[in-house]
Amino acid sequence: MTELLTAAQMRAIEEAAIASGEVTGLELMERAGRGVVEAIFEEWPELKAGSFRAVVLCGPGNNGGDGFVVARLLKEWGWEVEVFLYGEPEKLPPDARVNYERWLGMGEVAALASGFAVSSRKPSVVVDALFGTGLSRPVHGLGSTFLDLAEARQSIWPNNRIGIACVAIDLPSGVCSDSGRALKSPDFRGLAENVAAVPSAQADLTVTFHAPKQGHLLDDGPSLCGKLVVKSIGLGSLERQRSVHVELVSEASGARSKYSFDLLKGAWGIPSHKYTHGHALILSGPSGKGGAARLAARGALRIGAGLVTVGCPPEALAENAARLDAVMLKAVADGDVLSEALADPRINALCLGPGLGLDERARGLLVVALQSRGKPRLVLDADALTLLSQNPDLFAALHINCVLTPHAGEFARLFPDIDEKLAAPATKGPAYSKVDATREAAKRAGCVVLYKGPDTVIADPSGRASINSACYDRAAPWLATAGSGDVLAGFITGLLARGFAPMQAAETAAWLHVECARKFGPGLIAEDLPDQLPAVFRDLGL
Repeated sequence: MTELLTAAQMRAIEEAAIASGEVTGLELMERAGRGVVEAIFEEWPELKAGSFRAVVLCGPGNNGGDGFVVARLLKEWGWEVEVFLYGEPEKLPPDARVNYERWLGMGEVAALASGFAVSSRKPSVVVDALFGTGLSRPVHGLGSTFLDLAEARQSIWPNNRIGIACVAIDLPSGVCSDSGRALKSPDFRGLAENVAAVPSAQADLTVTFHAPKQGHLLDDGPSLCGKLVVKSIGLGSLERQRSVHVELVSEASGARSKYSFDLLKGAWGIPSHKYTHGHALILSGPSGKGGAARLAARGALRIGAGLVTVGCPPEALAENAARLDAVMLKAVADGDVLSEALADPRINALCLGPGLGLDERARGLLVVALQSRGKPRLVLDADALTLLSQNPDLFAALHINCVLTPHAGEFARLFPDIDEKLAAPATKGPAYSKVDATREAAKRAGCVVLYKGPDTVIADPSGRASINSACYDRAAPWLATAGSGDVLAGFITGLLARGFAPMQAAETAAWLHVECARKFGPGLIAEDLPDQLPAVFRDLGL
């Protein structure tokens, strides 16, 4: 999988490289600066062809040192460069101080403070090298962060989004590297509570090094970073020194990892029968409420479950029969009937929640499902999550073979104290993140938790976590449509039926869910998602 790093993990990797003698801090800074200039020219090739103007905003740490390298390289390219420093030169770290001195041999450095003045001539590029991954607290004063600087850019260069490329080194300054949240002091004077909604507060390009950081994929991070580019600074051969890490569910780590690939391929290429691929049971609610379960059932069938049955109240059989063909039907009036059905060992995956309802029947079905202790494995979504939040005894019965799939509202009902921590203003870094929240929830629940959103986080009780990101070039905003979560629940259920472990089923289903949305494009409705799976599978070579 593609590994995502925290600020502390990245710092440890760099320190290990320096301690090994393989590289010096000054060399790493030079490589970083060259990577930024390279990324600028790759993104805007026309800027490589002549002399342009840049404003470089340098901070008091090593991020500022990277900025001085960028300024020097652009100056050597023939650009006019104006440099500002936030902080005192004598307090710069040693390597940053060296590059500050090198720049002084080529140009001036002005102080960056409240009311700072720049040339009225609009630059082609503004480089934010103020605060990178190491920022741990809000910084006061206009111009102290890239977010605050939005106000200054508006007044200094009217219509500044036209013709000015805003480039951030590591992260737009003021954003927490671990959580993607903007660090705000109690008297924050920002342009809006949701800074990602403010176009002038966004970078056009963010250049980071070695590996993406969690904050690039979480919360406001993707909106504020613009386009994300990762540049190598020569650390790839090092053995990483790290604690439990987070991984990015991507093409290489989701459906195309060798183990997932083999499981998806399964027995499709050898003689087999439907039970080879498992039997998934999707429990449905009363008449008029069966659409969500039917969406989940179709998702489970398309993703490869050999047999899918919808279990509904007897009075809903006719309605579901009119809408389903390849999916089987079974009357499941109450928990006793479900208990009898689960005596069939071929049923190895069970989904409860989509359109299930919150009545005594629904509660009885959930009791029986949880008493099964993982045979079959369970996906609990929608109404089942609400029932869990209302019944501590049911929550206590969760086990390692369950997968919970809450959206933000459901997560808040299930884990109100955890949600409160996540919703609190981020006043220092590393700020409490969605990864932290999902890990804590998974440990408490004793099972896999998939916390939905464009920055879906998946965690298990051991602390293993991954992010399925639908942002940057994987953005699929049309996925925010009624019923898409029901299809995702069905995807997970189908993969459990195929033999996937809960964590792997959740990761792979989430990845395929986004790929199906991207394959279809705008105009998507939930019914379209399962029908895109064959094309996605063909693209994967299955």
